[in-house]
Parts: sequence; structure tokens; C-alpha cells
Amino acid sequence: MEHWELVARESIRDIVARYNSNGDSGRVDAMRALFLPAATLEVPGRAPIDGIDSIREFFSGVADGGDSGFELKVLQHHTATHQIDIIDEGRASGRCYFAVYTQLGLDHWGRYVDEYRCRDGQWKFLRRVVHVDGFTPGGWGDARRSTG
Repeated sequence: MEHWELVARESIRDIVARYNSNGDSGRVDAMRALFLPAATLEVPGRAPIDGIDSIREFFSGVADGGDSGFELKVLQHHTATHQIDIIDEGRASGRCYFAVYTQLGLDHWGRYVDEYRCRDGQWKFLRRVVHVDGFTPGGWGDARRSTG
């Protein structure tokens, strides 16, 4: 393995971790910075969200709780089994499992399927597809699911 590939893999792991920690803390602008300007985010029940300004707007709605009716006190995203496939020095793809916890415990879980690009020496998301495989009835994910 060449040095550039090690740097790429660690940089990609870092943006995935920052996505979770920034999202859990409501740092919307820090999350926005992890995406390329022309990035796409796909989440269940919505049309693809194109461009970092639209992605920021989406995250702002999630951070403020929207109209789900669930009082969110604790939010923790955990990722595991992160497989990264390096295509070349500027392109990679990846997938990992996620589990989300709230004050009630395990809330929902699924998979992230990603495309990454390196621009100006920084790896960022080009595309993130969120697949929710299950949720706990009565939890935050369940309440948000019913509001779109």
C-alpha cells in the first residue's frame, strides 16, 4: 500500500466520524463543510438533496427537531464495519453500518453508502445514501419517519 492511500483512508474515516459528531452536536455548518459543493444526500422518504446549501438546510431542520413531536435530549450516531474502496488518488467509495441512540436507547439503524472525492488535498462527500434498515417504535426515528 502506498503512502497516499493510507492518507486517503484515514482522511475518509475522519470525515465519516466528523459527520456523526458534528450532526449529534448540531454543528450544521461544520457538517456542510464535509460535502463538495455539488454533493448529493439521499435519505429515505425524500427526493435527493442536491448541493451543499440544500444539504445545510436539511440538516438545520433535523437539528431543530422539526415537527416530529419527539423531545430529543440525547443523539449519538455510531458507525462500524467501514469498508473503503480506493479507486485512485482522487476517488473512493465506501459503506458502513450505523446505529443511532437517543435517551431511550437504540433508536434506528442502517447503512451509509458513500462516494468520496479529493479536492485541493481534502477528502469530502460527493454522495451519501442513507438506508434505514429498522427503527424502534415510538422513538425519534419513528416519529421523524411519519413526518417525511
